Amino acid sequence: MAGTEVRPRGHTKDNADRASAGARLQVGMGRAIAHHGELLQGVFEDEDGHLHRGLVSLPLASRQSLVTFWPHDSGGIRTRPRGRGKAARAAALALDHLGYSGAAGDLTIESSIPIGHGYGSSTSDVVATMRAVAAGVGATLRRSTFCRLAVAAEGASDAVAYEDQVVLFAQREGYVIEHFGDAFPPLIVVGFSDGVSPINTLRLQPARYDSEEIELFRVLRGLTYRSIRQQDARMLGRVATTSARISQRHLPKPRWDSMLQLAEAYGALGIQVAHSGTLFGILVDPEMPKAVGHATALAKAVEDLGFKRAQIFAVNAEGAALP
Repeated sequence: MAGTEVRPRGHTKDNADRASAGARLQVGMGRAIAHHGELLQGVFEDEDGHLHRGLVSLPLASRQSLVTFWPHDSGGIRTRPRGRGKAARAAALALDHLGYSGAAGDLTIESSIPIGHGYGSSTSDVVATMRAVAAGVGATLRRSTFCRLAVAAEGASDAVAYEDQVVLFAQREGYVIEHFGDAFPPLIVVGFSDGVSPINTLRLQPARYDSEEIELFRVLRGLTYRSIRQQDARMLGRVATTSARISQRHLPKPRWDSMLQLAEAYGALGIQVAHSGTLFGILVDPEMPKAVGHATALAKAVEDLGFKRAQIFAVNAEGAALP
């Protein structure tokens, strides 16, 4: 099987004995969802007062990465399709963590997630890979372990391992700064792209926030906590819009004013962006009259303005099926 190959670096006798026990390694499968950029991103204090870059991701369950791990006797870790080096590194790291640092295998990666636009495609591949490896070993890994190993595999990560739980996540360190709760307030999201070329996020210079912005992030963090506890979608929309405005100062997106005008014209709750990607999202209240029809009309208006990849999805919202 041709593909990207990574050979594990560690190999103790105990691990070699485990790796050679082929009956203990089985075919394993793992899945991970995508995300649609961020509702909040900036710099935040931990419990000791130290500052960390952090974010709150918006989950996108309709797009996923599915990985199958096929163990074999030798040859390191190879991927299909080729070029998925981050996933290969994640598999080697997970095997080492589970005590199988000499083990080898192939990864088949099937993903519906576009690359390089802010959907978290590489992290989804990485987390799905580690879940597949853990299934092949017959083990369970904690979310915190997935996140720590994901950062080691790809340099920076996001919180897709937490799926629809709401966490303030330190993306370059792989840990949760604060856990806000288990559910977002109900939202309908009209998502789209500005149509520019994919972005290599690791090559972007991190934003250098000033003291005023850092103080504003403190306020936004508190409002996010309240919006989750009170299930207040309108408050969360204001948080997302303010965070997107700050992002615009550091990574400007084309046609920003057009997008703001569109959101205002349709009475949206707010807007959100992929802070290091090409994605926009306009947040619609699912409890407004004829919310689905309203979102459908908004998606058409988005396309009429020349934006790309328009889609409608719900987050924790009940009601009629979305188109």
